[in-house]
Amino acid sequence: MPPPSTPRKRRKEARPSELLAAALDLFVERGFTATRLEDVARRAGVSKGTLYLYYENKEALFKAVIQEGIVPVIAENEAIAAQHTGSSFDLMEILLANWWTKIGQTAFAGIPKLMVAEARNFPELGRYYVENVINRGRALVGSALRRGMASGEFREMDVETTIDVVIAPLLMLLIWRFSMSCCAGDDSDPQLYLQIHMNILRQGLRQNAGESRV
Repeated sequence: MPPPSTPRKRRKEARPSELLAAALDLFVERGFTATRLEDVARRAGVSKGTLYLYYENKEALFKAVIQEGIVPVIAENEAIAAQHTGSSFDLMEILLANWWTKIGQTAFAGIPKLMVAEARNFPELGRYYVENVINRGRALVGSALRRGMASGEFREMDVETTIDVVIAPLLMLLIWRFSMSCCAGDDSDPQLYLQIHMNILRQGLRQNAGESRV
C-alpha cells in the first residue's frame, strides 16, 4: 500500500505548471494589467497563498511564463542551428516550422500582442522580453542570413534590416490573430500565409546567377 503522502506530493509538484498554464491563458485573454493573481490561482484550482509560495508577484509570474514556455523553444532552435549542415534557407524553414508548431499554434502566440500593448507601461518586463526572446530570436535569423551570404546562397544585404523584414510578417500574423481578426471575420489560413512568406523570402534572398556580390 503506497504511503498516503504520495498523491499529495505529485499534486504539489504539478502546481507550478498548472499556475503557469492558468497565467498564460489569463495574460493572453485580459492583458497583463487586468490579470489578477487571485484569478490565476482560482483558474489553477489553488489558493492565492499557494501561488505566493512559487511566485512573489505578478511580474515574477509573467517572467516564469516566458522562461518556462518560450525560452526553451528558442534554445532548441539555437541547438538546431548549431548542428545544421544543409542550406541556409532550409535552416530558416526548419527554425520557422519549429517555432510555429511550439509557439505560433499555442497560447504563447498571444504574448507578442501583449508585449506591444503593455511594454511601455511595464518597461522592466519589456526589457526582460527583449533580452530573453527578441534578441535571441533576432540572433538566430541573423546567423542564418550571414551564413547564407558567406556561402553565396543569399545576396549581400544589410543584415539587421533584413532581420526586421523576415520577422515583421510573422509578428503581424500573431498580433492580428489576437486583436483585429475577431472584428474582421478573418478566416485566413496561417499555413498558407507562412508558405507565401517563405516563397517571397526564397526569391528575395537568393543570389541570382551573374549578380555581383558587394
